[in-house]
Amino acid sequence: MRIITLDDFIDTYFKILQRGSSFFFSKFTFNREKRTKSAFDNTSFISSYFWTIPKVLERWNFLISGHKDINYIEYLTEDFLKDKSGLRLLSLGSGICNREIELAEHNDIFKEIVCLDIADNLLQIASKSAIEKNVKNIKFIAKNIDDFEFKENEFDIIFFKSSLHHFDKIETFLSGKIKHTLKPNGFLIINEFVGSTRHQFSKNQISAINDTISLIPKKYRTRFKSNLHKNKYRGVGILKMIIADPSECIDSSSIMPSIHANYKTIIEKPYGGNLLMSALRDISHHFYEINQEKEKILNELFLLEDNYLKSNPSDFVFGIYENEK
Repeated sequence: MRIITLDDFIDTYFKILQRGSSFFFSKFTFNREKRTKSAFDNTSFISSYFWTIPKVLERWNFLISGHKDINYIEYLTEDFLKDKSGLRLLSLGSGICNREIELAEHNDIFKEIVCLDIADNLLQIASKSAIEKNVKNIKFIAKNIDDFEFKENEFDIIFFKSSLHHFDKIETFLSGKIKHTLKPNGFLIINEFVGSTRHQFSKNQISAINDTISLIPKKYRTRFKSNLHKNKYRGVGILKMIIADPSECIDSSSIMPSIHANYKTIIEKPYGGNLLMSALRDISHHFYEINQEKEKILNELFLLEDNYLKSNPSDFVFGIYENEK
């Protein structure tokens, strides 16, 4: 367990550079919910995260659906749920609801989609988007999950899109409220980070991340909005994680064991991220536009991660699980 690391200070510096001092000072409050909400308040800033690299998205699509041009939402609506109708779906920690709106557009499948999030500003954006697209079978609830009433057997699908890792006491949550409100034989669907709690990666994983960074030429390692280079990953300290967002990966390592203990696995697609997430953080922007050299570099990184995954569990998983009551 790492309490504080040099990377914590480096990351804080670049956060201020990229998101401004107001974002930094928003963390100086004892209110956990306010600190969590501040992590999602700025919807306009440009970032440099690995999940925005087109080639990475193609890789994920292939690992989940078997085709680089079919994402997991299309996989759900055109394959797994194509013969279903009248479904009610609850999305918890829905954020800006881009994927939920895509699902709701299939009104032949979904009768209603309910989106719950504490960040009301994100739900306002989502509501506007739904109106513009004339999507009427979706509603938005700005509320803390502790104040939401989980009625028995109410939903056919519970959906977590990069949000389950923000919930604490995962075993109790999934075996209690979620199982209670999910209909018998209903589906728990996740697309999630399921790796180490608070990103406390093993020495072996950190070493592999640094091997990944070493494959990237120096000219592609200048950090976003700076002339400084990324040379090494040292891990993140728990203190920084808690200050930045008290909910971030608070019990993430419990997700897969808890799901497997309480639900029947229907589909499970691990798609990595163990090395790419940390190696490409703050330098991903170099790979938004691709050329032959950059594609070769990315393919080398993908191969390194694939080899790592042969003997290590994936940090990111797409899965569909059945509620057997």
